[in-house]
This record gives sequence, C-alpha cells and structure tokens, in this order.
Amino acid sequence: QVQLVESGGGVVQAGDSLRLSCAASGITFDSYTLGWFRQVPGKDREFVAAITSIGGDTFYATAVQGRFIISRDDAENMLYLQMNSLKPEDTAVYYCAVCESTLLTQITHTTAYGHWGQGTRVTVSS
Repeated sequence: QVQLVESGGGVVQAGDSLRLSCAASGITFDSYTLGWFRQVPGKDREFVAAITSIGGDTFYATAVQGRFIISRDDAENMLYLQMNSLKPEDTAVYYCAVCESTLLTQITHTTAYGHWGQGTRVTVSS
C-alpha cells in the first residue's frame, strides 16, 4: 500500500526557512507528479507546489512563488519543499500527495491526488 510520511515542520519566526520532507513507499515513485498542499482550520486545502515525473517541471501557487522550492529524489523516493522567507500566512498543516491525473491542468486540484500523507504542521510567528 502507498504510504507518504511528511516531516520537517515546526515553529519558526517570520523570515526563517524550513525544509519539509516526504518519504514515499509502496509506489513507483518516479512515475508520478507529486505535490504539496496546505490547510488551515476552517479553510479548504490549497495547492502549494507540484513537480512532474518527466522533466521535473515545477509549478507554484502565486503566494509562494519565488520563496518555496519543490524538488524530488527519485532514487530515495523523497519529495522536498524548501520554504524560505516564511510569513505568518504560511502557517498551516502541509501535506504531500501523489497526483493520479496526467493532465497538467489538474495538478492544482486536490481531486487529482489519490494518496496523501498525514501532514506536518508549520507555524510562523511574527
């Protein structure tokens, strides 16, 4: 069975950096587009970033463009999210996910993702 385990969350101050990791198992990792989403209480889960399987093309939400970097290590079945210049509004639970759609137009939609981790909490204080 597919298992995704996020780690690396924590409490930081505005302007700091964090690197989230996602360890995957039970899946042909290098065959899938992978994504990061985040969610705050009372709000929908929102797209943060995605990276494709072939070519490693990356896509970002406008809110994180230029501050966050998504990367993958297919040899280690690992997905990463480097978060720089963190802001209080980045506070959320962050989830990694496996995209089951082959359409790039779908990669920002939660419905395109079939497997999710349990999440890791990021808190950014001002």
